[in-house]
Amino acid sequence: MSQLEQQLARILPPRMTIPEPLRQLFSWIEARGQYVDHKDGRVGFLSPPAAPSVGTNISFHAEGNGDLRYWFGHDRPEVLNRLCVFANTGGDGSMAAFWLDEQGQQKIVHLGSGSGSTMVCVLGDDAVDFLRLLAIGYEELCWGEQFSEPPKANPDSDFEAVPNFEFQEWVRTNFGVDVPSKGSDVVAHPDDMDSAGSLDPFNRWVAASMA
Repeated sequence: MSQLEQQLARILPPRMTIPEPLRQLFSWIEARGQYVDHKDGRVGFLSPPAAPSVGTNISFHAEGNGDLRYWFGHDRPEVLNRLCVFANTGGDGSMAAFWLDEQGQQKIVHLGSGSGSTMVCVLGDDAVDFLRLLAIGYEELCWGEQFSEPPKANPDSDFEAVPNFEFQEWVRTNFGVDVPSKGSDVVAHPDDMDSAGSLDPFNRWVAASMA
């Protein structure tokens, strides 16, 4: 078992599990040495941390749900215990998390920081779809307005839209799936936190849970 998996397993709320595709991802990351160890735990990446970044910048670490009381503005366990943060999706502090929906199905969702990204939506109905989204190669996953087009260079950053070919090949080979050309092929409703009448189930649940 990888250290990334062990750390996350220790903080999972009841009824949650680490999906097998993410277990395999954590092992792939550690086998390639794509991580940094801090005093509060290991952080994993999709490319070597000391090398020029390719593909999507995302950091995997066991955060849990304790700090979500600041995001929601309350600490009601019936809300927070349906979430577990396992990654940062952007430099603004946006997050990816497991979420238990109304039927008890575990999905992967996005919680925008609010100070940068405001996207609140389902990123993947299952972990393989989440990995397919990651493999597309957006600089960060937190900007849903980019999902209607393939990744391209950002004139305001050093990002050159260089695909992470090794990760893409691992996803294709390991799971027998394609890597789509754009995020909207995976994320149906990349809505903002203030979207009225969102069709995204997580967005609607968050709106109801803020009260």
